[in-house]
Amino acid sequence: MLANLQRGNAHLVLERAEEDLEGSWYVQVLLRDDNTYQLEFRDGVAAEHYQTRTVSQAKVLTAMLGWAAGKADWQDSFMWNNMGSQFRADDIQDED
Repeated sequence: MLANLQRGNAHLVLERAEEDLEGSWYVQVLLRDDNTYQLEFRDGVAAEHYQTRTVSQAKVLTAMLGWAAGKADWQDSFMWNNMGSQFRADDIQDED
């Protein structure tokens, strides 16, 4: 499915759904117009939402499969930016 993504709005999301896990647990990828992959993951809460970009489809595939398998080091090939503050601001505005 990753290999079939088209530039623009094509994305792929893997979500972890376990009864004992609260919040949203997922990894997602977007193939951007500039042929880079925008990879993101969330570990339960908005404050733990991270993003990175790469040109390597192979690295994205390895990361997504590692995440799905629960490997501890699946994200080690990237430098991640915490973007959780964006979502916390959105959550606060929604409460007003």
